[in-house]
Amino acid sequence: MAIEGPLKELGIHDVFQLLDLSRKTGVLTVTSTLRHNKGTVYFDNGAVVYAAIQSNPHPLGELLLRAGKITEADLHRARDMQQQGDKRRLGEILIDIGAASQRELERQVSFQVEEVIFEVMNWREGYFSFVEGPLQEVPADATVRISTESLLMEGARRIDEWSRIEPKIPHMGVVPGLAPAAGGDHGGLDLLPAEWEVLAAVDGDRDLRAIAEALGRSDFDIAKTAFGLESAGLISIARGSPAAGRSTGEGEDLEEVLQRAATALDGGDVASAQAWADSAHAQFPHEPAVHVLLGHLSLLGNQPPEAEQHLRRALRLDPLVAPAHRLLGDALARQGRFGEAIEWWQRWLKIGEQSEENPEELRRVREAVQAAETLGTLLRGPSG
Repeated sequence: MAIEGPLKELGIHDVFQLLDLSRKTGVLTVTSTLRHNKGTVYFDNGAVVYAAIQSNPHPLGELLLRAGKITEADLHRARDMQQQGDKRRLGEILIDIGAASQRELERQVSFQVEEVIFEVMNWREGYFSFVEGPLQEVPADATVRISTESLLMEGARRIDEWSRIEPKIPHMGVVPGLAPAAGGDHGGLDLLPAEWEVLAAVDGDRDLRAIAEALGRSDFDIAKTAFGLESAGLISIARGSPAAGRSTGEGEDLEEVLQRAATALDGGDVASAQAWADSAHAQFPHEPAVHVLLGHLSLLGNQPPEAEQHLRRALRLDPLVAPAHRLLGDALARQGRFGEAIEWWQRWLKIGEQSEENPEELRRVREAVQAAETLGTLLRGPSG
């Protein structure tokens, strides 16, 4: 049995919750064209037992090495044994040669799985597909079993922490630079190894996403560390420019600025699209289309409450702006307000049917309405 669909119609948090409540066993694949990325999550009776991501595979040996749990000599020895024909997994070999304990191995694999899950939970566009069936073999170096409910709770906590970080780091496209040296001698810096690692990677050219990729760490981890470094006055944060060598659109007409934002978004450059949208908002704060764009970007940035504000503002300015109805439904659904979401989606369907909207888009929204109704019923339970 396969369950699949676009994330903009059924959010990834809702997908995880559905698989948890239904106690499903199988493999969930989530792809993001915007990020050129793919995540794979293995479920066993509703619990997560393994996860991997295309952009950052987090090899177990490197995780253990960076955590100081094994030495380079241990890792080379284990890999040499595999190359010489040892069919065991790397983790089993490391335990056998006394380089690592079973408990430490499981802890590192759990960390790897959790970071993948939290990365995928931030995706608000893309496509998911769950194939139900017995797990023949889980490609993990240690057996773990993580409650999906606990992952969802931690994901919610991180969203709250992002709201604290956001005023200084609105997105991963910002470019950190070393702050000017302050006068006087303040002594040595008391930083953790992970903070030194990020500080050393700051060169004034790479944005935070590029630093995360270079260091093999999650966006959240890098953003949180950068926030701390900025608060300590060690780095400064500059918003990534919309296009090299160009202005942000000041003085251009609304249509041109919106087109530049749309082009950036189509090319997968969310940071540039955000910068163009901010420029449009500064110049045209009372244009419904600007608030629709900002609402769309807020959804992509995992900020449904902010998206709701922009979209309701757009509808106050023009109650007939059709995209705002559909996107507002998305924003409400991602906050668990399925009844309200269905109402706005149905309003959009009426407008879309009268204006001969794209048939494929109409079909997707109808499916979103059905999925929200089903999920709402499941969450209410038998007594609901």
